[in-house]
Amino acid sequence: MEALVSSCVVLPCTFTYPAQQQPSDRIRAMWHMQKKGEDIIFHKDQTRVLDNFKGRTKLLGSLGGSNCTLEIDEVRNHDNGPYCFRVELETSQKDKYSFVDNCVSIKMIEQASKPELQAEQSVKEGEPAVFKCSVRHTCPSHQPTLTWSHPGKTIMSYKDIGHGNWEAESVLTFTPTKEDNHGSVTCTVTYHGNAKGEMTATHPIFVKEQATLNHIIIPAVSGLGAAFLVGLLCFFVLKRYKQRIADLQSRNDNG
Repeated sequence: MEALVSSCVVLPCTFTYPAQQQPSDRIRAMWHMQKKGEDIIFHKDQTRVLDNFKGRTKLLGSLGGSNCTLEIDEVRNHDNGPYCFRVELETSQKDKYSFVDNCVSIKMIEQASKPELQAEQSVKEGEPAVFKCSVRHTCPSHQPTLTWSHPGKTIMSYKDIGHGNWEAESVLTFTPTKEDNHGSVTCTVTYHGNAKGEMTATHPIFVKEQATLNHIIIPAVSGLGAAFLVGLLCFFVLKRYKQRIADLQSRNDNG
C-alpha cells in the first residue's frame, strides 16, 4: 500500500476465526508490528500503544461484523510497518489469533501527485462544456477536496478502486462565453493534513463563436454588394464599348 506523508491512510481489513461469532464488546482487537508483537500501534487501552502512535490510530470497522479496518492519521515517513492484526476473545483464554501471515507494509509518498484534468480543448460558445478533475488517494475517512477556478455546476463523487486506493472526482459544467476564449480552468486538490506536492492542474480554453444571423447576413450582403459593383462596372464598360462602335460606324458612313 501507499500513503501520503502527513495525510492519513486506511488499511482495509476483514477477519474470520474458528470460534463462534461474538459481539464487538467481547472482542479485543489490536494491531502490532510484525517482528515484535509487543510493539502495539493500536489497542483500546492507549497505555499499551507505542508513544509515536498514540492518538494517531483508530479502528473504522465493526469487530462484530468481522471488520478490522485501521486508520493511521498524520502519516510519518517512518510508518512503513509491516503491521499485523490480532484478535482475542475475552470469553476465552485460548481463542487468540495473530494474523502474522497477512501483514501489510506501507510505501511512503513524500509528494502528492497532481490532479488529472480532462476536457475538450476547444468548446463552443453557448453550449455546455464539461471538465473532469480526479485524484487517487488512500484516505477515504478524510476525502480530499477538489475546487475550480471557474464558476459553474459541480458534482463530486468518490469510489473504491481496490487495493486500498480510492478516487475522488469533481465534474464542472458551465456555458462558455466570448470572454472565456484564450482563458483557462484550474482544478486544485486539498488533502487532509499538510501534504506537499503539485496540487493544481490547468487546462486552456478556446471558444468557438456561435453562428448568429449577423454571421450569415453580413457575408451575404458583402457578397451581393461586391457582385453588384462588378456588374455595374461591366455595364458601364459595355455601354462605353457600344458607344465607341456606334461612333466609328457613324464616321465610316459619313466618309
